[in-house]
Amino acid sequence: MLGTSPKHVPPVARTATLRHLELKTSAGGVLDQAWLERTLALPRNAALMELDLDQLCARLLAESQVVSASITRHFPDRLTVRLTERVPVARVRVELGGTPRDLLVDPQGVIFHGVGFEPALLDSLPWLSGLTLAPDGAGFQPIAGMAPVAQLLADAQFSALRLYRAWQSVSLARLASDREIEVTTKNGTIVVFSARGDYFVQLATLDYLIERLADTPMTRARIDLTLGRNVPVMIEPPAPAESGAAPRPASVISLPSPTRPNLGKST
Repeated sequence: MLGTSPKHVPPVARTATLRHLELKTSAGGVLDQAWLERTLALPRNAALMELDLDQLCARLLAESQVVSASITRHFPDRLTVRLTERVPVARVRVELGGTPRDLLVDPQGVIFHGVGFEPALLDSLPWLSGLTLAPDGAGFQPIAGMAPVAQLLADAQFSALRLYRAWQSVSLARLASDREIEVTTKNGTIVVFSARGDYFVQLATLDYLIERLADTPMTRARIDLTLGRNVPVMIEPPAPAESGAAPRPASVISLPSPTRPNLGKST
């Protein structure tokens, strides 16, 4: 946090009134001027030199969405605030005081409330499941092992956006024990990724399999991408009207060699 030493301020400037409050945020930042003014709650006609910058910075950092904050005086009448904000990659639903709340998760596993994000962006984020949150004061400790999950989500957004948009939730239940990440799509299909493997290769494989299965009557499937070129696929066919239908035994689909599917960047 930066400020200007009173020793280097001309006497006439020491009583100068603050007239301009400037906000500069990191790339992707969504906190706005109205949020800044509410959070700092500066008194009217405050003198620039009378402001306690440490106290003001603490108010900014009390918002869990803020990673870092700095405040600089610019004489005669300007205060500049620079913020670095967290960028959400997933959502998690928790109970706070007996009330369900939807919180956001950043790539480092930090859980925060989220202020100012567009509803469309929030609706596009997958939910996290298969984990236990540890309380930490008024919030929660960071989610352990989030890095490989965040990398999978980033790779999917970059190289397979069409697939990513169909993802409903991501389970960490088997990540620590088996290094596996289970993704459930909006139609109920489960895709198992290996955290030890190349996500781009697995996403290309998934794209190929989905195209191959496009004409197969089914309600949902389970696709295991953790076994390399031999991919077990269990398909659950549509249930007949008169009775339920059991899933078919898993079939193993061997990928063609040496061709690798080209996903491109879907839009």
